Order: sequence, then structure tokens, then C-alpha cells
Amino acid sequence: MTWHVSGGTNRFRRARRAQATASVAAGMGWLTCATAAGPFGSPMLDLWLMGSGLFAASWNIRQIMRNAHDETEQVEDKGGFAKIAEAIGLEKLRVKKAQGNGKGMVEVPVEIPPSQTIADVQAALPKLATAAQIPPSGATVKGDLDNAANATLYLRVADLLKDGVQFVPPVRMGLLPNEPIPLGLYADGEYFVINPFDADILQHLLVMGVTGAGKSEFARGLIAHLSTRRKLTMFVADCSKGRQSMGHIADGIDWFLTQPREVKHLFKALPGAIKARGDVLADEGLDQWTPESSLNAMVLWLEEAADLTDFDELDQIARAARSVGIWLVVSLQRAVWTNINVNVRTNLQAAACFGVDDAGDAGFCLPDRVVEAGAVPDWGSDRPGYAFATGMGIDQDRWTMEWRSGLTDRKYLAALVEAGAAHRDPLDGVTAAALGAAYEQRTHRGTNRINPARSALAPAFPLPPVEDEDDTVSMEIDDVRTEVLGMIPGDPEPDADYAGIDLDGPLPEVPADAGMTFEQRERPGAEAARRVIHEQIASWLTAGQLEFQPADLAPAAVSAGRKRAWLQAELKRLVEEGVIRRDGHGEYSILRAPLVAA
Repeated sequence: MTWHVSGGTNRFRRARRAQATASVAAGMGWLTCATAAGPFGSPMLDLWLMGSGLFAASWNIRQIMRNAHDETEQVEDKGGFAKIAEAIGLEKLRVKKAQGNGKGMVEVPVEIPPSQTIADVQAALPKLATAAQIPPSGATVKGDLDNAANATLYLRVADLLKDGVQFVPPVRMGLLPNEPIPLGLYADGEYFVINPFDADILQHLLVMGVTGAGKSEFARGLIAHLSTRRKLTMFVADCSKGRQSMGHIADGIDWFLTQPREVKHLFKALPGAIKARGDVLADEGLDQWTPESSLNAMVLWLEEAADLTDFDELDQIARAARSVGIWLVVSLQRAVWTNINVNVRTNLQAAACFGVDDAGDAGFCLPDRVVEAGAVPDWGSDRPGYAFATGMGIDQDRWTMEWRSGLTDRKYLAALVEAGAAHRDPLDGVTAAALGAAYEQRTHRGTNRINPARSALAPAFPLPPVEDEDDTVSMEIDDVRTEVLGMIPGDPEPDADYAGIDLDGPLPEVPADAGMTFEQRERPGAEAARRVIHEQIASWLTAGQLEFQPADLAPAAVSAGRKRAWLQAELKRLVEEGVIRRDGHGEYSILRAPLVAA
């Protein structure tokens, strides 16, 4: 009863409460024992004489102290973190009990007074990091979405990641795409895990960081993990570094594009593949891709996307690919408007931001609330592998927590990818057919459970033979000449009397009485005319030429005895049949051979 009725709101009153409770407890304890044993026997009489005098003296001392202090004054205990808060201008911040996790992280719940906001705490984070003698990125704050007066400060007082993080291998081979993927460690010692295909919405990923910040290490670890899974297909486009970064794990990539021409073909074929996949998912009763679908999940990884394709084309693909199970990953150094379209960046809702040179660059990758909370990786390339990440199934409480990707070994990853070949599924037939000739004629073909074998003597990418420079130039000229001559239709009358005339030499003398006459050829029928056009398109497809303009078919149209209007109608019919696709600007892409039934 004494404890409840003598409450206090400052340290003076709390001390009085404890003293009063102790006095009553001691008096009641002596009275109970005296009742049982008698008050005048030993030791009850001795305890009464000494104890009563001691408690009387304590209350006299308290009376003197009360006269020296105003017990109504609100005085907080400025110990520990509270002293730091006062030093950086947050003296009104009510600091609750700080807790450490034993792994270098300290969690400090705070209560923000009415005169301040969470923005004031965020603005004071640099001073807080300095006062606590921790790195600038080691102090972050997370507000409470249900109560603006509550927040939690996170301080990284020790870096457990500075000596590197070991690569975490898959728990087993043959996992589905929607299983968690461990890729490193957080600053508090917990595993950094993503699960993009299991999220409510498949969020495309933006990977950003300066050269040497660790983007390639992260990419290799992620691709190696995905290479051990079934029902998943990967396309990787890297025209800047080619095989340098990914060559040792290229067998796990179904289509590794290192030439701009191939990337162009892929992006022209993707809209048709997205539509075909959407139709299959609709027939299967699925609003978005799940492992129950007959289709593979797909990953399209683009290095320096601004150099690979048109922004409008990429925006169209980014908006449509999400629901059909195509995960788009764009990796670049700075996601400013000159490097990537704002609309495209808006569709990249997940982020992995490695080191940047300027703190303002982090805002091009990470959400505003994450940057405002202090998660700014402005260490450039000084801390490779360190990053902040959002989306991809990551809990929002982890968005402001530093993590570091696992260190990879080239031989280990190559062996892991080789072991995963027995579990990798080939690309599903619907998508492969929709991608058409661009996919069928791809230069690189990764291994899978159907085609796992690769000779140990043969590299993943055939290397051209070493040739003399003069011979190389000569061969290039011959190739161009052969290509140009191949576009010229053959002589329709090879046995004519004038067939041997050299057009580049002097004209032969013709006798006056030669009586040369010209035979009027019969105009080919509609089917024969179409076959001429089809054969020309098929020859281009065989030669690897997947684009053409209507003017390129003019010689074939003349050979078929047809004019421009007929050729335009024939091209329209081929577009409707899915043989070719009109790309705009007067260009067409060949999707499949016209002589083969669909």
C-alpha cells in the first residue's frame, strides 16, 4: 500500500517512495517477530533500539535534503545515451532503455516530444554518429507508423562484416524459384535473404553503385544460386564487360548476350513472348506467375541498360513483364535521368544500392524514407560489398540495415553451376516459340538437364582463331561482298545467248541483220510470287539477318512480277501470320521461317 500511494515522477520522489516502503516493511517485520517472541527479549529489544534510531536518522537526513531541493522539479537521469542526445541538441528526447544484441548493434527506443518531429531526429543523425564515434552510416532511425511520437535508433558500434562474409551456398539443389536466396549478412549478424518470386508483387530490381562497389560480386552470387534451381531460365546481357564478369558461370545462363545486335533482337521479340505467356497464364487461371504454372520463371539481367536498348522499349517491357513471371534486373553506376528513363526507374520498385560517391545519388535508387532515415551508402568503393536493399520480399524493418554480400570464388561458383545442370529446366516451349528466330539462333546456349554435357576442352564461348590483321581485313571485305551479291537475284535466263556478256567490259558488236528478238515471259501466279518472297526471307533467316526493310525485297518483287502495292499487302499478311513483325520506322523483324507452318 505504501509503494502505491507514494509514487513519484522524478528521482527525489522515487527515492522517497523506496525509503517509505522500506521503513514500513521493517516496522511490520519487527512487530510480527515481537508478537511471536516477545518485545523485550534478545534480540528483539536490541533491533528496536538500533533500527528505530537508524530509520529516524534517515528521515531527518531526507528532511534536510528536501529543504535544499524542489521535489516538484522534473529532473531526468542524464546517463548513457541520454547524455549524447543532450550533446547533439536533442535534450528533450526521452530515451528509453537501450539494448545491445551482442553483435555490434545497439537498439535505442526513444519518445519524441511534441516540440520536435522525426525529421529533427533524422537531421541530427550525422552529429549523433560523430558523438558516438561510429561511421556516418552506422546511425539510422526508424519511425513508428502507428505513433509519430515513437521511434527507434539503431547504432552500429562494431563492424562484424569488415573481414568479409563467406558465400552461403544453396541448402539443396533443385529448389523452386520462390524459395529464399541467402546472399550475405546484415550488420547485426542475421542472414541477408531475398525472395523476389514469393513476394505479393514481383518487383523489378535496380542495382546501383560505382565501379568497385561490389555489384558484380552480388550478381555472380545471385546468378549462381538461381543456376541450381528448376523451372527458371536466365538471360544476361552484358555488352560492356562481355565474358569478364560472368564467363565462369555462363553455363547456368540460358542466353548470354554480349553483342548489341543480339540484345536488339531479344528486345524486339520480348513483347510477343510476354503476350504469349500472358495467354497461357490466363488459360491456367493465374493472375500472375506461380510455380504451379507450366511456364518457367525468367530473369532478365541487364548491365548498363542505357547502352543496350531504347528507353520506351524498356519501359514497355518493364510494365508488362512483372505479371508473367519475368524478373527484370537493371544494373548501372548512376540511375540519373540521363542514364535511365524516369518511367523505367519507377517500375524498378526493388533496390540494392552499393557505394556511391555522392550522398545525393542514393536517392536515385533507394526510397526517400530510407535515405531520410540515414541509410546513405556514400562510401564510394572504399567498402566493397556493403549495401542497403529494399523490396524483393525483405522485411521493411531491414531496409535501413547495412549488409554485405558474400565473397565468391570463381572455381567454386563454376563447380556449383556445373552441378546444377542436372536440375535446370530448359526454357518452356511457349516462350521459346514466341521468341522465335532470335532465341533459336542465339550465340550462347547454356546447359540444362536435357543438354548438360559440355566438352572439357571446349570453352563456353567459341573463340575465333588468331589471324593476321591483313587477312582479317581481307576476309571482312569478302564477307561484305558476298552478302551484297547474295541480295542480288540470280540470272532468270542463264542459258540465253547474251548470258556470257561481261557488263564491265566492252560491248560486243552486233551484226545489223542479227534479228535479235525478246521473248515475253509469262507472269508468275500468286503462289509462285509469294514463294519468291518467302524464299528471300528464309535465306536472310538462315544467314542470321533478322531485320529488313521493304526496299530490300524490291528485287524479289520484280523477279516475281509484282509491284509495290502487292508487296505491301504480302508483308501485312505475313505480319498477321506471325512470320514477321513491323517494328516501326519502316523496318521488319523476322520471327520464323515463312516456309514452315506455324
